[in-house]
Amino acid sequence: MRWLPWLAGAYLLGAFPTSFVAGRLGRGIDLREHGSKNLGATNVFRILGWKYAIPVALIDVAKGAVPVVLFGPWAALGGGWAAALGAVAVLGHVFSPFVGFKGGKGVATAAGMFLALAPIAVAIALPVWGLCLWLTGFVSLSSMVAAVTFPVWVRLTTPPPAAMPAFYASLALAALIVFSHRANIRRLLAGTESRFRTRKEIPA
Repeated sequence: MRWLPWLAGAYLLGAFPTSFVAGRLGRGIDLREHGSKNLGATNVFRILGWKYAIPVALIDVAKGAVPVVLFGPWAALGGGWAAALGAVAVLGHVFSPFVGFKGGKGVATAAGMFLALAPIAVAIALPVWGLCLWLTGFVSLSSMVAAVTFPVWVRLTTPPPAAMPAFYASLALAALIVFSHRANIRRLLAGTESRFRTRKEIPA
């Protein structure tokens, strides 16, 4: 059972509600009541601007990378535990107990996890995400396309022994990310999804 504290630590680290804290500190608002009502860096940008969105995104990426880079070696559990710890951090981000289990979409935290596990796959996925965003303007659609295609890049580029744990984790997290975007999917089908260029500031 020595793995349990490490999983709990990874989950709680991932659950830290970066966007919620940014909204409170920046404007004294709850971001769940503004914009897309999502606790993610894209909504932070729409409401608070780049000054807050960039630090939020970097912290969310770090929440996924730290369990892999630090917790995995410290725990000395071996095998696929680094991937498991990273995946649990993503779960914490999406289902954060600090904000009623309604956190972000998990994309940035998953990116941080895989920067540590499968950096070449991330290097391929980023242009895929960027091209889709350039063509459509939808962050949500771009994130889902990148997530769904990501397991292919992991399988093709990640050497053993990390290959299979990273691949299975990428499949699970791709499903989670698509699930977390279910409201976006409904808006995309209805033609009401906001494009990235749309900025919805609120009064100071």
